[in-house]
Amino acid sequence: MAQNSEAETKPANKRKLKLIILIVGFVALAIALSVAGTLWFLDSDSFGGQDAVTDNDSAAEASFTPSLYLSMNKALVTTVQAEGRQRYAQAYLALEAKDPKALEAAGLHLPLIRSQLIMALGNSSFTQLRTPEGRRGLADTMLTTVNRILEQEGEPAVDQVLFRNFVVQ
Repeated sequence: MAQNSEAETKPANKRKLKLIILIVGFVALAIALSVAGTLWFLDSDSFGGQDAVTDNDSAAEASFTPSLYLSMNKALVTTVQAEGRQRYAQAYLALEAKDPKALEAAGLHLPLIRSQLIMALGNSSFTQLRTPEGRRGLADTMLTTVNRILEQEGEPAVDQVLFRNFVVQ
């Protein structure tokens, strides 16, 4: 009887082994098809990628200029207009420009710029600064302020004033 059960387990083991080999084969085939599909979609030559590049595309790539940033390391802190209580605003700013000369000029005139930006922040109302629209309006006001100062000094303008951190309480 021991021989009989041993004989029955051999075909069962062979079936399990065949099933495992079959599963491993399907998994390997799925991985191979996935890699081949990915390479086919990413290969620009298979789509005529070299021929598809036009003069406009190459001109756009050549004219791309990355933005440069000047971080103001000290926070602007001031009281803001509020009803009933004294409220404070704190803002860490960065200036964005494509022209490095604009950021160099802003760095040179940073004491004047900080002073004027603190005044702009202090003229804001607490209720406005609590809304996204109010903060966008403040950023626009600050951009106008910075560019007015740079224009008075005969320097190029910055593109944007960015809030790195902004708190009102």
